Amino acid sequence: MNKIFAVVCFLSTFCFGQQLQNPDIEKPIRDLFAGMKNADSELVKSAFTETAILQTITKEGVVKTDDIPGFISAVSKAAKGDLDERITIASVLVDGNMASVFTPYQFYYQGKFSHCGANSFQLVKQNNSWKIQYIIDTRRKENCENKR
Repeated sequence: MNKIFAVVCFLSTFCFGQQLQNPDIEKPIRDLFAGMKNADSELVKSAFTETAILQTITKEGVVKTDDIPGFISAVSKAAKGDLDERITIASVLVDGNMASVFTPYQFYYQGKFSHCGANSFQLVKQNNSWKIQYIIDTRRKENCENKR
């Protein structure tokens, strides 16, 4: 009986004690939102590949493409603290030099709740560093849990 208990404890530690976070993959995503919050356009720019794509799905289901340089410029014109996107890393999938990360979020503008939704990131590993290649997000004002 003691041997069975010891094996179960060992397997539980192995199966459930694994670290689910992947800090290297999460870094460009966290840099993106830290850069937005701190109005640091250089930090935002560093999160993306040279050919990155930024898209939004409107509530009508239309996919709108935004310009990355324009987005970076908008961040540079914001005041520190104006752009606060609070994310939760819901899933990270990895295959070699490609990763997919899904993050529900709540967005606050100048301290007031604006909208919520989800981001889907596609990242690539280039020169031993993860970068965002593609983001598509949804935006809504209703059914937003955990608004503060």
